[in-house]
Amino acid sequence: MDILLIHQNFPGQFKHLAPALARAGHRVTALTCRVKEAQTWHGVRILPYAIRGASTREIHPWLADFETKVLRGHSCHAAAAALKAQGYAPDVICAHHGWGESLFLKDVWPEARLGLYCELYHLSTPDFTTFDPEFPPRDPATDALRLRLKNLNNRLHAEVMDAGLSPTHFQAGTYPDPVRERITVAHDGVDTGVVRPDPGARLPVTDTVTLTPDDEVVTFINRNLEPYRGYHVFMRALPEILRTRPRAHVVLIGAEGTSYGSAPPKGQTWKQIFLDEVRPRIPEADMARVHFLGRVPYDRYLSMLQASSVHVYLTYPFVLSWSLLEAMAAECAILASDTAPVREAISDGETGVLTDFFDRETLVARLGELLDDPDRRARLGRAARQHVLKHYDLETVCLPAQMAWVEHLETLDPRPPRD
Repeated sequence: MDILLIHQNFPGQFKHLAPALARAGHRVTALTCRVKEAQTWHGVRILPYAIRGASTREIHPWLADFETKVLRGHSCHAAAAALKAQGYAPDVICAHHGWGESLFLKDVWPEARLGLYCELYHLSTPDFTTFDPEFPPRDPATDALRLRLKNLNNRLHAEVMDAGLSPTHFQAGTYPDPVRERITVAHDGVDTGVVRPDPGARLPVTDTVTLTPDDEVVTFINRNLEPYRGYHVFMRALPEILRTRPRAHVVLIGAEGTSYGSAPPKGQTWKQIFLDEVRPRIPEADMARVHFLGRVPYDRYLSMLQASSVHVYLTYPFVLSWSLLEAMAAECAILASDTAPVREAISDGETGVLTDFFDRETLVARLGELLDDPDRRARLGRAARQHVLKHYDLETVCLPAQMAWVEHLETLDPRPPRD
């Protein structure tokens, strides 16, 4: 089978699937703007395409997001047309459509089956738009209209999508029923042979301090330290955590940009805004036990999970982070927000402990209870890893499901492009 993969940051979510397809004997090509020159990676032929054009100045803000997707879709269409002129015709196209790249590929290859990685459909219900009253929509009266236009990319792709793939039931459930019924739920997978507990883990955090599983270590991870992932809640709990746990070290991983939600005021970062807010309440000696590591290599990230006593994970109702499942695979004791995406992975009292997203006092109390009870932490950690092995293991669960999805995709009657 000739398979074309589309991802602006390839391999992205196709990190494991792409090499597996190549190992199975399929001819796999990836088209991405991430590289400048053609290359081969794990048997996958990677071809570059360049983004043509630029965003329009002073365009209506509701259209700015969609314009970037049209630019990428148009550019990817041009690259695909050039491939077709060379005689290339994929049987199956698998794309993460979130950036618009696959908008017009059915116009190039109408006989190809198009499978999409369906990450999220934007909903205007209160759980999504006003979950956190501290950060309301800029214009509540028109926010539903803005989100409807933000979904244009999803809607246009839904017309030509032959099958979809979502990593969680929560994410699949955001899509309208006519689209949802074409979506298979299969997570990207956790490599549990790599992500596993290590009693000998060592995490240097300063020139003189190296943390191990024998220390009291509270961990917190965001791609970027921002409100969507509860950074503000955690930071406001930090002074009391440090006061009540005089031996605890608090380790945070995350950059200072914005992945989701609104950006901070110009010239500021969410990290610094909330650090500055709580800093006057933290004595210097306590602050020495707080370690911001920024972005780190994967092996250092893994050492952090393996050294963790309790891992705190907070999120709005949104895409579930890989880091939560990897923390579970590392047998961390999890203290997480009682929000819909988390409840899909964590059963309160069995594979972790859930707490109200906004209740800092309860977060501090439950954290203390876990830190005081090593037997309970060990039990929760073991159960968490077993849950991941059963439902999210890369080799035995997720990758076979993804491979089956691609093979099923080839059997479908392709949906033609529509006017």
